Amino acid sequence: MPGRVHREAAGRRRRLDTPRPDGTVVRVLVADENELTRTAIAARLDIEDDLEVVAQVADGRAAVDAALAWHPDVAVVDLALPELDGLAFTAELARLLPACGVVIVTEHGGPGYLKRALAAGVKGFLPKVGPGAKLVDVIRRVRDGGRYVDPVMAADALTAPDCPLTPRQLEVLRLAEYDTPVAVIAQRTNLSIGTVRNYLAAAVRKLGAANRADACRIARANGWL
Repeated sequence: MPGRVHREAAGRRRRLDTPRPDGTVVRVLVADENELTRTAIAARLDIEDDLEVVAQVADGRAAVDAALAWHPDVAVVDLALPELDGLAFTAELARLLPACGVVIVTEHGGPGYLKRALAAGVKGFLPKVGPGAKLVDVIRRVRDGGRYVDPVMAADALTAPDCPLTPRQLEVLRLAEYDTPVAVIAQRTNLSIGTVRNYLAAAVRKLGAANRADACRIARANGWL
């Protein structure tokens, strides 16, 4: 078992050999970069007799490792995880551990995020700010094969415009978000420097942005990146 998974998971796991009726306990993984948030979620879930937090981790890559080590029924993950974000984690888990349902909790509720989350196979999507009882209910629902989307977020997603950028324009803009040089973007995407510049210019124009950084900000706020 990877060392960081062992250290982080061991601090919160219960005794797994404790006798209990088969199938009555939902095994949960919690992943959030913020330690206070992570431990608060775990503490709230551990109050419930039928929920068992088997691992806590701080980034998406560690979350994948922990999921493979502990085989949780449900993973509660922050959308903005480092290493692998919540959506990339969901895609990875769908390939490696499809039986585990993913519940996204987020402070970034842009409509684009919800659409991408559902496309990635997320089973639950709700804001971090909310009653703990709702998260408990969603975890149980997902474990039983159901889904849940926060109704306010769902309404926003239904009325939001679709992303005006092509997949290639989005790919280039995503790489440009951290001031990556055009030549480096061209190398990573197997495009010419001129084509990369044209894609970036098109993204700025389509989003009504002032410049590349502003285009990244607009796309990120809408959940398109």
